[in-house]
Amino acid sequence: MTTPSSVVPTRLAFLGTPELSVPFLVALVDAGYEIPLVVTGRDERRGRREKPSSSPVKGAAADLGLPVTHDMREVPSSGADLGVVVAFGQLIPSEVLARLPMVNVHFSLLPRWRGPAPVEWALLSGDLTTGVCVIDVAQDFDRGGIHACTEVQIGSRETAEELRGRLVAVGVELLVSTLAAGLESPAAQEGETTWAKKLTVDDRELDWGETAIVLDRLVRVGGAWTRLHGRRLKILAAEPSPGDPVGPPGLLIDDQVVTGDGLLRLVEVQAEGRSRQPFLTWWAGARVDPGVRLGQ
Repeated sequence: MTTPSSVVPTRLAFLGTPELSVPFLVALVDAGYEIPLVVTGRDERRGRREKPSSSPVKGAAADLGLPVTHDMREVPSSGADLGVVVAFGQLIPSEVLARLPMVNVHFSLLPRWRGPAPVEWALLSGDLTTGVCVIDVAQDFDRGGIHACTEVQIGSRETAEELRGRLVAVGVELLVSTLAAGLESPAAQEGETTWAKKLTVDDRELDWGETAIVLDRLVRVGGAWTRLHGRRLKILAAEPSPGDPVGPPGLLIDDQVVTGDGLLRLVEVQAEGRSRQPFLTWWAGARVDPGVRLGQ
Protein backbone atom coordinates (compact mmCIF):
# COMPACT_ATOMS: atom_id res chain seq x y z
CA MET A 1 0.00 0.00 0.00
CA THR A 2 1.35 3.45 -0.93
CA THR A 3 1.42 6.07 1.78
CA PRO A 4 -0.97 8.99 1.26
CA SER A 5 0.53 12.37 0.30
CA SER A 6 1.73 14.72 3.07
CA VAL A 7 1.21 12.31 5.98
CA VAL A 8 2.74 13.36 9.31
CA PRO A 9 2.40 10.24 11.49
CA THR A 10 2.23 10.36 15.27
CA ARG A 11 1.44 6.75 16.26
CA LEU A 12 3.81 4.13 14.89
CA ALA A 13 3.72 0.36 14.90
CA PHE A 14 7.32 -0.88 14.88
CA LEU A 15 8.39 -4.13 13.21
CA GLY A 16 11.95 -5.35 13.71
CA THR A 17 13.96 -8.18 15.22
CA PRO A 18 17.80 -7.99 15.40
CA GLU A 19 20.12 -5.72 17.34
CA LEU A 20 20.50 -3.25 14.49
CA SER A 21 16.75 -2.50 14.69
CA VAL A 22 16.98 -1.38 18.32
CA PRO A 23 18.51 2.11 17.75
CA PHE A 24 15.61 2.94 15.41
CA LEU A 25 13.01 1.97 18.00
CA VAL A 26 14.77 3.95 20.72
CA ALA A 27 15.15 6.99 18.46
CA LEU A 28 11.45 7.00 17.59
CA VAL A 29 10.52 6.90 21.27
CA ASP A 30 13.02 9.67 22.03
CA ALA A 31 11.54 11.74 19.18
CA GLY A 32 8.17 11.64 20.92
CA TYR A 33 6.32 9.15 18.76
CA GLU A 34 3.75 6.94 20.43
CA ILE A 35 4.44 3.25 19.78
CA PRO A 36 1.20 1.34 20.44
CA LEU A 37 2.66 -1.99 19.27
CA VAL A 38 6.02 -3.64 18.56
CA VAL A 39 6.12 -6.73 16.35
CA THR A 40 9.19 -8.96 16.42
CA GLY A 41 10.38 -12.48 15.69
CA ARG A 42 9.48 -15.32 18.00
CA ASP A 43 11.76 -16.46 20.81
CA GLU A 44 14.39 -18.88 19.58
CA ARG A 45 17.50 -20.72 20.66
CA ARG A 46 20.65 -18.69 19.95
CA GLY A 47 22.84 -21.72 20.66
CA ARG A 48 22.37 -25.47 20.40
CA ARG A 49 22.03 -26.05 24.15
CA GLU A 50 20.54 -22.72 25.15
CA LYS A 51 16.94 -22.10 26.11
CA PRO A 52 14.81 -19.98 23.74
CA SER A 53 15.50 -16.29 24.25
CA SER A 54 13.76 -13.15 23.08
CA SER A 55 14.95 -11.00 20.18
CA PRO A 56 16.94 -7.82 20.86
CA VAL A 57 13.93 -5.76 19.80
CA LYS A 58 11.67 -7.60 22.22
CA GLY A 59 14.12 -6.92 25.03
CA ALA A 60 14.38 -3.24 24.13
CA ALA A 61 10.59 -2.92 23.91
CA ALA A 62 10.24 -4.44 27.38
CA ASP A 63 12.78 -1.94 28.74
CA LEU A 64 10.78 0.88 27.15
CA GLY A 65 7.48 -0.43 28.48
CA LEU A 66 6.04 -1.06 25.02
CA PRO A 67 3.55 -3.84 24.16
CA VAL A 68 5.02 -6.66 22.05
CA THR A 69 3.53 -9.30 19.79
CA HIS A 70 4.76 -11.89 17.30
CA ASP A 71 1.55 -11.70 15.27
CA MET A 72 1.45 -9.17 12.42
CA ARG A 73 -2.32 -9.52 12.22
CA GLU A 74 -2.56 -7.40 15.38
CA VAL A 75 -1.00 -4.36 13.69
CA PRO A 76 -4.07 -2.90 11.91
CA SER A 77 -6.09 -2.78 15.15
CA SER A 78 -3.23 -1.28 17.20
CA GLY A 79 -4.30 2.31 16.59
CA ALA A 80 -1.12 3.14 14.67
CA ASP A 81 -1.32 5.44 11.66
CA LEU A 82 1.91 4.11 10.12
CA GLY A 83 4.06 1.01 10.38
CA VAL A 84 7.87 1.29 10.47
CA VAL A 85 9.83 -1.80 9.41
CA VAL A 86 13.56 -2.21 10.13
CA ALA A 87 15.20 -5.60 9.47
CA PHE A 88 12.05 -7.51 10.32
CA GLY A 89 12.91 -10.31 7.92
CA GLN A 90 9.38 -11.31 6.98
CA LEU A 91 7.02 -10.32 4.19
CA ILE A 92 4.08 -8.25 5.43
CA PRO A 93 0.76 -9.94 4.54
CA SER A 94 -1.26 -8.12 1.87
CA GLU A 95 -4.27 -7.89 4.18
CA VAL A 96 -2.15 -5.99 6.72
CA LEU A 97 -0.73 -3.60 4.12
CA ALA A 98 -4.23 -2.97 2.80
CA ARG A 99 -5.24 -1.58 6.20
CA LEU A 100 -2.09 0.25 7.32
CA PRO A 101 0.62 2.00 5.25
CA MET A 102 4.19 1.07 6.16
CA VAL A 103 7.68 2.32 5.44
CA ASN A 104 10.90 0.32 5.52
CA VAL A 105 14.51 1.30 6.17
CA HIS A 106 16.80 -0.47 3.69
CA PHE A 107 20.60 -0.41 3.75
CA SER A 108 21.44 0.25 0.10
CA LEU A 109 20.76 2.73 -2.69
CA LEU A 110 17.78 1.03 -4.26
CA PRO A 111 17.20 -0.63 -6.63
CA ARG A 112 20.80 -1.79 -6.23
CA TRP A 113 21.01 -4.60 -3.71
CA ARG A 114 17.44 -5.42 -2.92
CA GLY A 115 17.27 -8.36 -0.54
CA PRO A 116 18.47 -9.54 2.87
CA ALA A 117 22.24 -8.94 2.57
CA PRO A 118 22.82 -5.55 0.91
CA VAL A 119 25.81 -4.55 3.06
CA GLU A 120 27.63 -7.81 2.36
CA TRP A 121 27.08 -7.62 -1.39
CA ALA A 122 28.13 -3.99 -1.61
CA LEU A 123 31.49 -5.03 -0.13
CA LEU A 124 31.80 -8.22 -2.18
CA SER A 125 31.17 -6.30 -5.38
CA GLY A 126 33.75 -3.63 -4.62
CA ASP A 127 31.18 -0.83 -4.56
CA LEU A 128 32.63 2.55 -3.62
CA THR A 129 29.36 3.85 -2.22
CA THR A 130 26.16 2.52 -0.70
CA GLY A 131 23.50 4.17 1.42
CA VAL A 132 20.20 4.04 3.27
CA CYS A 133 16.70 4.49 1.84
CA VAL A 134 13.31 4.98 3.46
CA ILE A 135 10.77 3.32 1.17
CA ASP A 136 7.16 2.24 1.10
CA VAL A 137 6.60 -1.41 1.98
CA ALA A 138 5.36 -3.30 -1.07
CA GLN A 139 4.15 -6.85 -1.67
CA ASP A 140 7.66 -7.96 -2.69
CA PHE A 141 10.88 -7.27 -0.82
CA ASP A 142 12.33 -3.76 -1.29
CA ARG A 143 10.28 -2.74 -4.35
CA GLY A 144 8.38 0.18 -2.82
CA GLY A 145 8.64 3.83 -3.83
CA ILE A 146 11.41 5.92 -2.27
CA HIS A 147 10.76 8.69 0.26
CA ALA A 148 14.39 9.56 1.04
CA CYS A 149 17.93 8.26 0.53
CA THR A 150 21.35 9.14 1.90
CA GLU A 151 24.54 8.06 0.14
CA VAL A 152 27.47 6.72 2.19
CA GLN A 153 31.08 6.21 1.07
CA ILE A 154 32.55 2.77 1.73
CA GLY A 155 35.99 2.79 3.35
CA SER A 156 38.74 0.92 1.50
CA ARG A 157 39.43 -1.36 4.49
CA GLU A 158 35.99 -1.24 6.07
CA THR A 159 34.36 -4.44 7.32
CA ALA A 160 30.69 -5.27 6.95
CA GLU A 161 30.23 -4.83 10.69
CA GLU A 162 31.81 -1.37 10.62
CA LEU A 163 29.87 -0.29 7.55
CA ARG A 164 26.59 -1.56 8.97
CA GLY A 165 27.20 0.41 12.14
CA ARG A 166 27.67 3.62 10.16
CA LEU A 167 24.59 2.90 8.05
CA VAL A 168 22.49 2.39 11.17
CA ALA A 169 23.57 5.79 12.51
CA VAL A 170 22.79 7.45 9.17
CA GLY A 171 19.53 5.53 8.86
CA VAL A 172 18.26 6.55 12.29
CA GLU A 173 18.73 10.21 11.44
CA LEU A 174 17.18 9.77 7.99
CA LEU A 175 14.11 7.96 9.33
CA VAL A 176 13.39 10.50 12.07
CA SER A 177 13.85 13.49 9.77
CA THR A 178 11.77 11.93 6.98
CA LEU A 179 8.84 11.20 9.29
CA ALA A 180 9.04 14.64 10.87
CA ALA A 181 8.89 16.31 7.45
CA GLY A 182 5.79 14.35 6.45
CA LEU A 183 5.53 11.59 3.89
CA GLU A 184 4.94 12.91 0.41
CA SER A 185 4.16 10.66 -2.57
CA PRO A 186 7.27 8.48 -3.06
CA ALA A 187 9.48 8.45 -6.15
CA ALA A 188 9.80 5.32 -8.26
CA GLN A 189 13.00 3.31 -8.04
CA GLU A 190 15.23 3.88 -11.06
CA GLY A 191 18.37 2.14 -12.27
CA GLU A 192 19.74 -1.37 -12.55
CA THR A 193 18.20 -3.84 -10.12
CA THR A 194 20.51 -6.28 -8.32
CA TRP A 195 19.63 -8.90 -5.72
CA ALA A 196 21.54 -9.40 -2.46
CA LYS A 197 20.85 -12.99 -1.50
CA LYS A 198 21.58 -14.20 1.99
CA LEU A 199 25.09 -15.64 2.24
CA THR A 200 25.36 -19.24 3.39
CA VAL A 201 28.26 -20.87 5.20
CA ASP A 202 29.32 -22.44 1.90
CA ASP A 203 29.33 -19.00 0.23
CA ARG A 204 31.89 -17.86 2.80
CA GLU A 205 34.46 -20.56 2.04
CA LEU A 206 37.61 -19.03 0.59
CA ASP A 207 38.50 -20.22 -2.91
CA TRP A 208 42.24 -19.66 -3.11
CA GLY A 209 42.05 -19.63 -6.90
CA GLU A 210 40.36 -16.23 -6.65
CA THR A 211 42.36 -13.00 -6.52
CA ALA A 212 43.70 -11.60 -3.27
CA ILE A 213 41.40 -8.59 -3.69
CA VAL A 214 38.28 -10.76 -3.97
CA LEU A 215 39.33 -12.93 -1.02
CA ASP A 216 40.05 -9.86 1.10
CA ARG A 217 36.52 -8.58 0.45
CA LEU A 218 35.03 -11.87 1.64
CA VAL A 219 37.11 -11.76 4.83
CA ARG A 220 35.87 -8.22 5.49
CA VAL A 221 32.28 -9.39 5.00
CA GLY A 222 32.79 -11.79 7.92
CA GLY A 223 32.53 -15.52 8.48
CA ALA A 224 35.22 -16.45 5.94
CA TRP A 225 36.83 -19.84 6.40
CA THR A 226 39.10 -22.38 4.81
CA ARG A 227 40.32 -25.90 5.55
CA LEU A 228 43.60 -27.13 6.93
CA HIS A 229 44.07 -30.90 7.05
CA GLY A 230 40.29 -31.27 6.74
CA ARG A 231 39.47 -29.02 9.70
CA ARG A 232 37.95 -25.56 9.45
CA LEU A 233 40.07 -22.50 10.06
CA LYS A 234 38.21 -19.18 10.27
CA ILE A 235 40.00 -16.23 8.73
CA LEU A 236 38.91 -13.23 10.80
CA ALA A 237 41.23 -10.59 9.41
CA ALA A 238 43.55 -10.43 6.42
CA GLU A 239 44.89 -8.02 3.81
CA PRO A 240 46.36 -8.17 0.32
CA SER A 241 50.15 -8.25 0.44
CA PRO A 242 52.67 -7.02 -2.16
CA GLY A 243 54.88 -9.51 -3.88
CA ASP A 244 54.78 -12.09 -6.65
CA PRO A 245 53.26 -15.39 -5.55
CA VAL A 246 55.34 -18.47 -6.16
CA GLY A 247 53.50 -21.77 -5.94
CA PRO A 248 49.98 -23.12 -6.26
CA PRO A 249 46.91 -21.30 -4.87
CA GLY A 250 46.46 -22.00 -1.15
CA LEU A 251 50.18 -22.47 -0.47
CA LEU A 252 50.97 -21.06 2.98
CA ILE A 253 54.27 -19.20 3.18
CA ASP A 254 54.79 -17.87 6.69
CA ASP A 255 51.75 -15.60 7.20
CA GLN A 256 50.92 -15.25 3.51
CA VAL A 257 48.79 -17.38 1.21
CA VAL A 258 49.27 -17.70 -2.52
CA THR A 259 46.07 -16.84 -4.39
CA GLY A 260 45.03 -16.90 -8.03
CA ASP A 261 46.44 -13.39 -8.32
CA GLY A 262 48.56 -11.94 -5.53
CA LEU A 263 49.22 -12.79 -1.91
CA LEU A 264 46.87 -12.54 1.06
CA ARG A 265 48.46 -11.92 4.46
CA LEU A 266 46.60 -13.58 7.33
CA VAL A 267 46.22 -11.35 10.40
CA GLU A 268 43.79 -13.11 12.75
CA VAL A 269 42.36 -16.62 12.72
CA GLN A 270 40.30 -19.02 14.80
CA ALA A 271 40.83 -22.78 14.72
CA GLU A 272 38.05 -25.23 15.56
CA GLY A 273 37.42 -25.33 19.31
CA ARG A 274 39.82 -22.46 19.96
CA SER A 275 39.51 -18.75 20.64
CA ARG A 276 40.50 -16.13 18.08
CA GLN A 277 44.23 -15.47 17.85
CA PRO A 278 46.71 -13.38 15.90
CA PHE A 279 47.81 -15.57 13.02
CA LEU A 280 51.46 -15.68 14.08
CA THR A 281 50.44 -16.77 17.59
CA TRP A 282 48.34 -19.57 16.15
CA TRP A 283 51.10 -20.47 13.70
CA ALA A 284 53.69 -20.78 16.48
CA GLY A 285 51.62 -23.43 18.24
CA ALA A 286 50.05 -25.20 15.28
CA ARG A 287 53.17 -27.02 14.11
CA VAL A 288 52.20 -26.75 10.48
CA ASP A 289 54.53 -28.53 8.05
CA PRO A 290 56.29 -26.42 5.41
CA GLY A 291 54.60 -26.44 2.03
CA VAL A 292 51.08 -26.99 3.40
CA ARG A 293 48.18 -25.76 1.29
CA LEU A 294 45.01 -24.27 2.73
CA GLY A 295 41.67 -25.37 1.36
CA GLN A 296 42.39 -29.09 1.70
